Amino acid sequence: MTQNIPSAWRWLAAAVAAHLAVSIVHGTAHTEAHVEQSAPALAFVFVVILAGPVVGLLLTWPAPRLGLWLIAATMAGSLLFGVVNHFVFDSPDHVGHVASEWRALFGWTAVLLAVTEALATALAIREVRLTTKVA
Repeated sequence: MTQNIPSAWRWLAAAVAAHLAVSIVHGTAHTEAHVEQSAPALAFVFVVILAGPVVGLLLTWPAPRLGLWLIAATMAGSLLFGVVNHFVFDSPDHVGHVASEWRALFGWTAVLLAVTEALATALAIREVRLTTKVA
């Protein structure tokens, strides 16, 4: 079965899985450093950042274009949300304002989230474009 899965999909699946793993570690740093989220921000985290890319990946089997677009949209939204909240806005969620004992883990996972989100967005958009040209 693995021989029938295109390598581009494997890279995208790896980026989504890495993003989920880093998100869990980052969430732990949030909790331990007592960085609270508003209800709308928390809803965004659970729906768009955590569930969206995984649902998109699952949808790539029955509906490849829909799944790829969902991954691209949720990862791009996650990237914007994370960069703005972790590196731009002066808030408790900014990497420079986190409790010192959690700052390194919080900061590194914020950077890794941005990397995995940018990578997955680019890969998903690339695949959408390639599937459009083939179809």
